[in-house]
Amino acid sequence: MQRYDLFNTMQKKSRFSSLFQTMQVIWFFAVFPDSAKPEKKKEANPFSHIYLTNRLHSGHLSFIRKIGFDEITSVRFFPNKFGISLGMHYLCALNMGNNKEISLRVDALRTYMQEKNQQAFIFPSTDPHCGEYVPEHWMTRKWISGFDGSAGTAVVTMKEAALWTDSRYFLAAANQLNGTPFFLMKDGLEETPSISEWLKNVLPEGSNVGVDGWVNTIADIKSMKEELQKAHLNLCIGDDPADKLWNNRPAIPTNPIVIQPLEFAGETCQSKIKRLREALQQAGTEGTVISLLDEIAWLLNLRGTDVHCNPVFVAYLLITQNEAILFTNLEKITTEVAAYLKENNITTQPYSALADALGQYQGETLMLDFNSSNWHLQAHLPNTCRVTDHSSLTAPMKAVKNETEIKGFRNAMLRDGVAMVKFLRWLKSAVEAGQETEISIDKKLTSLRAEQKLFRDISFDTIAAYGPHGAIVHYEATSETDTKLEPKGLLLLDSGAQYQDGTTDITRTIALGPLTESEKLDYTLVLKGHIRLALAKFPKGACGTQIDALARYAMWQHGINFLHGTGHGVGSYLNVHEGPHQIRMNYKPAPLLSGMTVTNEPGIYRAGKHGVRIENTMIVQAGQKTEFGEFLQLDALTLCPIDTTPIIWEMMLPDEIAYLNAYHRRVYKELSPYLTEEERAWLNVQCSKR
Repeated sequence: MQRYDLFNTMQKKSRFSSLFQTMQVIWFFAVFPDSAKPEKKKEANPFSHIYLTNRLHSGHLSFIRKIGFDEITSVRFFPNKFGISLGMHYLCALNMGNNKEISLRVDALRTYMQEKNQQAFIFPSTDPHCGEYVPEHWMTRKWISGFDGSAGTAVVTMKEAALWTDSRYFLAAANQLNGTPFFLMKDGLEETPSISEWLKNVLPEGSNVGVDGWVNTIADIKSMKEELQKAHLNLCIGDDPADKLWNNRPAIPTNPIVIQPLEFAGETCQSKIKRLREALQQAGTEGTVISLLDEIAWLLNLRGTDVHCNPVFVAYLLITQNEAILFTNLEKITTEVAAYLKENNITTQPYSALADALGQYQGETLMLDFNSSNWHLQAHLPNTCRVTDHSSLTAPMKAVKNETEIKGFRNAMLRDGVAMVKFLRWLKSAVEAGQETEISIDKKLTSLRAEQKLFRDISFDTIAAYGPHGAIVHYEATSETDTKLEPKGLLLLDSGAQYQDGTTDITRTIALGPLTESEKLDYTLVLKGHIRLALAKFPKGACGTQIDALARYAMWQHGINFLHGTGHGVGSYLNVHEGPHQIRMNYKPAPLLSGMTVTNEPGIYRAGKHGVRIENTMIVQAGQKTEFGEFLQLDALTLCPIDTTPIIWEMMLPDEIAYLNAYHRRVYKELSPYLTEEERAWLNVQCSKR
């Protein structure tokens, strides 16, 4: 790194004199790599990164832009050396262009905030249904900031605007925020403050911070209230300012709802509702409002196309002992679905009628899951109604798959395996030809899946991460980050599909050519962890936390760990991430039960070098029954060869090698009838016995 004294440069420019007076700068210097040394012809503007001290906010940053430092991309704030501390250090990306559209939106929002006596407003990435993917209508964070990543929070005050997002989007966010009033807060870095810490610094005590109660859960609202109170700030819960300010706002989706046939569902919706009502009665409550879209779709045996990657539709469902009311856009209900709902004693009301219906609720008790129910579901109820916070009763019912659903999973995994074999056989020669990138191979794999029977969509955005990108756990290739694949190193490929009879989720890490010893070691440790978990036998009633260490033990012996969960449930032609059970280090009490799907996906990630993850979707099955009780075990649903070329075989135990051989025998046996002669020959080599 090279350090350049900015004082001398600044003093050469008379325009800086007021900057010194305004900012009370104590010291002020620029740092950037050798490769980024300023050229003489750009002497007036040589700095890509600057370090500043004292009370510098967006007004001062705008001043810097006006005086010519328009290439600054990041700023780090420090307490000054006289002890006048800001109480925080943070790293942000500074945008010095001029995006008029976003600027006008922020200006309009500030006028709105002034009318509402709000000094700040927070835009999360969520919708009223706490979904992982959000319909365009609720992409208000994208609308106000211009940033379109899947994760992030935008905050606007009367003078500042900032956006928090994680490392997956640092590059894309910096590019998309360029020219807007927003600067980037790099979430996850030690220097980056929380939103409440930042607001405490930029707002006077007693300021009001606005949020939309429809897109924030009850639990999140309570947490925000507590944090802001500590900062002597007030949380104001209201409606969505975009309702008034967003011109040509996309409508709530009106795509038609479709029936999921009993041949795939395996249980009628009447039976499911009966089971839910029995559970409500046992819990001592009269009714519940379900807002999670996958729970509504599963309970009613209906599906939709309102949400990216998830076959669900926008709705609420009110269930009591006497009625079931579906609140959705009535345009979505076809004649067939209307007859189906009537046959199953389910009435319908417009989506917008929910608030009024809650206000007229006659019951004395109502159950809500505070972690998934938005604030207004509680706020609109009469004062006479006692609201109880309880984890979802539908989720554990949905998580245990019936025999029809399990059969559907196996059929879907078979077809998905065929698509994966075709892709893997194509991959290495295509990479050697020199034209493939992360995005192009994603498109190729999706096209092969689309050829399979009952394919409906992908189940999540593919993670095609080559080399150093593999170390970013949830990396998404963009036009800015898309990397050409070379015949060397590792490719981490995490992908899945939605078939009408099942949802798939699979990760394979593939050697594209020569590997380093570190890559081989990490791959072998991950494979050992994957196999050790796959071989697990555990007592009925055990939770995922109690078996999580099996996937980590081998890497722990080398001082290595990973921080994401080891496994999650997978829906039956529903969301790829499903609870309530998980396999992870932090305690998750939901037990693993026979019939649950769960992924097995340990990983190792070395920043700036590579990442390894191997994932199969598993089914929990009944095992042996002894005098000590009932035991459960896992069986792989995923059918796809695991790359053996990176394995350090001397590190593999006999039972681990035996498991891998048995798995590959099964993969070849089940997939080969659906492959061409050339594809079978290739698969036979990949599945050859060690």
